[in-house]
Amino acid sequence: MEQSSTSALLQGTVLDLASDVVSALRSGDHVRAGNSTLTAGGTGEGVARAAVRVLGADILLPSVLLRVPPDPGQLAVFKDAVAAHPPRADAAPTVVWSHWAMARALRRNGPPVDVPLTDEPGGEPDARWLEDAGWQFLTHQLAVLAPLALPGEECAVTRVARGRPVDVARGFVRAVRRRDWQQAAGAGRWLTLLDGVPDTLGLEAGLDFVRLMGGSDPRVALQLEAARLMPAGVLL
Repeated sequence: MEQSSTSALLQGTVLDLASDVVSALRSGDHVRAGNSTLTAGGTGEGVARAAVRVLGADILLPSVLLRVPPDPGQLAVFKDAVAAHPPRADAAPTVVWSHWAMARALRRNGPPVDVPLTDEPGGEPDARWLEDAGWQFLTHQLAVLAPLALPGEECAVTRVARGRPVDVARGFVRAVRRRDWQQAAGAGRWLTLLDGVPDTLGLEAGLDFVRLMGGSDPRVALQLEAARLMPAGVLL
């Protein structure tokens, strides 16, 4: 029962955090961490850190796309989440890449930090597991790593995605047909950045459909707002 309660609390906190990011992207203001989502006793410290890990670098997305500084309190919780949960040696590639993206987001938003972040200059995790992946698996992995889909971004994962726009487009269509709105929104976010996406896909109409059908989920809405803003965004 206790485990179930903690899981429900974590899920609720993730949704609240995603809603904060969506509100910030829509209003042009940074996310206020002074609300009950992360501070003021709104949730336990461990649950807050875990929720930040679930959303990853997208917690700080407004600072990238809107050029607004993150709230200091939010940035502190973000830093704690990175420091407290480094990836294990046997961690899945998506976990390692998510941590790497969070580490880089920290470096962009403040002075050097005093914790190991596995993001040394010039270094990045291995992305070979994606290079020969089938288009279904590729799309699933890219959707999980949607926080890496940023204007002007350069890393091994984005290079793989840039080389396979048709496969990502196929994955987007499959996700829509399966009504997997989170995966569709994440794939759609990537597609807004890729050259060579087939015109027959009708990406703009497809994203509007995903918004209509799944946009009430703040995790879906976050990806859609990112996709809306990114063509005009500039990476800090």
